Amino acid sequence: MSDLLRIIDMVFTEEVYKCVLSKPSNKDIEYRKINIDYIDGVYHLAKYTDTQVFHENLSFKATKEFIETVLGQEYKNFNSWTDEVENSVQISKKGKILHKTKSVLSKTAPKIKDSHNREKNYILKSEDKIAPLVDMGVITKDGKIVNSMYDKYKQINRFIEIIDDEVKKIDKDELTILDFGCGKSYLTFILYYYFTEIRNVKVKMIGLDLKSDVIEKCSIAAEKYGYDNLKFKVGDISNYEFNGKVDMVITLHACDTATDYALFNAISWDADMIFSVPCCQHEVNEQIKSDNFAILTRYGIVKERFSALVTDSIRANLLEACGYRTQMIEFIDFDHTPKNIMIRAIKKSNIDKADRLREVESIMGEFNISQTLYSLLKEAKYI
Repeated sequence: MSDLLRIIDMVFTEEVYKCVLSKPSNKDIEYRKINIDYIDGVYHLAKYTDTQVFHENLSFKATKEFIETVLGQEYKNFNSWTDEVENSVQISKKGKILHKTKSVLSKTAPKIKDSHNREKNYILKSEDKIAPLVDMGVITKDGKIVNSMYDKYKQINRFIEIIDDEVKKIDKDELTILDFGCGKSYLTFILYYYFTEIRNVKVKMIGLDLKSDVIEKCSIAAEKYGYDNLKFKVGDISNYEFNGKVDMVITLHACDTATDYALFNAISWDADMIFSVPCCQHEVNEQIKSDNFAILTRYGIVKERFSALVTDSIRANLLEACGYRTQMIEFIDFDHTPKNIMIRAIKKSNIDKADRLREVESIMGEFNISQTLYSLLKEAKYI
């Protein structure tokens, strides 16, 4: 897959509500610009000449294929917007691709069409009086969103949307899901509701945490909600064993190398989907040094943030080396901490393993670091 096709594939893993193709490659191209709006499940194309505009409606698949065909050949610029991010692609005269992703700013993003407005189309409906959301104090018993909890309501829906973007592409009526470091398990309960009540998928879910008192409370809550196939266990991510097929692994805020063990287990089980929000990347921060790039390690706060980015970039590349299509998604944490990157990895076989490993080993050599996931995969001969 070419770099350009890979970018388009990545862009359309989210629900894109608007695209613009611009900067024709030569004066003979018929349309100066093409605007694409997603309305009521269909992409509406508006094709502009110097004096007229022509309209066409296309399906999701046809729209994606159209963009793959004309971008780079007929048009040199491409912009797309989701509710969260703007992607921009610019292709130079020599064919060099510049791809940027940034958070959507209300003043610069195009307006969302009324029929697309997520304010009216959340996956989790407050009027359904979802029991875990009531107990969290997010909605009232009569199905109204608590004003002070509206941001959390949107954040929880955003988390479900990230999961749903991938789940809706698979054709399975039963899933096994492991949640490492589940904590109080608010999201585990909500995920169980989403799968069983919204997607009508039978699930076997296991929440794992080190704290026995937390696990006991979660088990009582699961029984209260009637979530019969949601079980909680006391256990350590680093040595947890599971016999059988695992379809999805979730790990939110597993501290430092606990994330690496969770990712290693997911790879070992050949999990189809991995959703991970790393936390507290101390391992690399304690090792990192470089003669060539000392400017990045001289100042404490820069060193800390750079170490976290390096750690997650290594993890993402290693997942790709193991056959996963991997994305780094901006994900605002429910407690508003700076830990706002989610690694989303989906099993896919056509990744250049050697290239990804070469990049990992190059940056580890440059900054004189070792990294736990790399060591685990190397020892197990996965890479």
